[in-house]
Amino acid sequence: MAQLTMVQAINLALRQEMERDDRVVVLGEDVGRDGGVFRVTEGLLERFGAERLIDTPLAESAIVGAAIGMAAYGLRPVAEIQFMGFIYAAVDQLFAHAARLRSRSRGRYTCPLVVRTPYGGGIKAPELHEESTEAFFCHMPGIKVVVPSGPYSAKGLLTAAIRDPDPVLFLEPTRLYRMMREEVPEDDYTLPLGQARVVREGTAVTVIAWGGMLERVLKAVVPYDADVIDLLTLNPFDGATVLASVRKTGRAVIVHEAAKTGGFGAEIAATIAEEGILHLRGPVLRVAAPDVTMPLPKMEEHYLPGVEQITRTIDEVLRY
Repeated sequence: MAQLTMVQAINLALRQEMERDDRVVVLGEDVGRDGGVFRVTEGLLERFGAERLIDTPLAESAIVGAAIGMAAYGLRPVAEIQFMGFIYAAVDQLFAHAARLRSRSRGRYTCPLVVRTPYGGGIKAPELHEESTEAFFCHMPGIKVVVPSGPYSAKGLLTAAIRDPDPVLFLEPTRLYRMMREEVPEDDYTLPLGQARVVREGTAVTVIAWGGMLERVLKAVVPYDADVIDLLTLNPFDGATVLASVRKTGRAVIVHEAAKTGGFGAEIAATIAEEGILHLRGPVLRVAAPDVTMPLPKMEEHYLPGVEQITRTIDEVLRY
């Protein structure tokens, strides 16, 4: 079994789905000739041609708008937005059209669209290149929000997202693109959307994370008897797995790199409070970024939650 980076795993998923289903097309800025800004689509143009690897103008609203039309009329487009900070120009298309197509047409049309975009910090990039605003998109019914945490989950989740009949926002943690390798099967496989995974089992505290923060959480929990949950899908999120863990441990810490106020961790904390409060031995605590925009590169590591911050928070909840 090959040891792949996340970039290689996503490329493999795209290639295999394009080979399996000739309705799958990829479009975005520089995805064809240049292979994408991070070379995720490298080699696909040579294999599938310019009719299925479409280089677009620098116009995010047009990229997503065109992809919605493709999806409504039978194709399965995978639209790439170069960085999450550029996706805001396409919010109208996503919220007003992609998310509503099924309900607006009373089920006559679906929108099997995937929008891929790198997200999150850790690469010391300029402004708008390291956004983590996933909670914003989770608020809109009709859009699934998926976040892999490594090469294996990236391939399985992207394959499932391409086959899904409804729109999926697929967030790829930029920091992890080439940071790690995992065994990734060449064979076809999917991971179910909406299902979390328990990465590590313990009985003293539940630690919940997704995307780029999982790697830091796994370093932080080494000395603890901790249950670690990787959400994988944020909308819909797997509340059953979270609540089962909290019933066992009685304590919960949520870790994300988005700003704390209104972050998706608040939704998880509210769910635990509503449905699991009688099992809690202490407050649900969040480790998150401060409520400021991502700073310039020299301050980046002061902004992102680190291993030390996570361990301090685990210690705090264990004192209850």
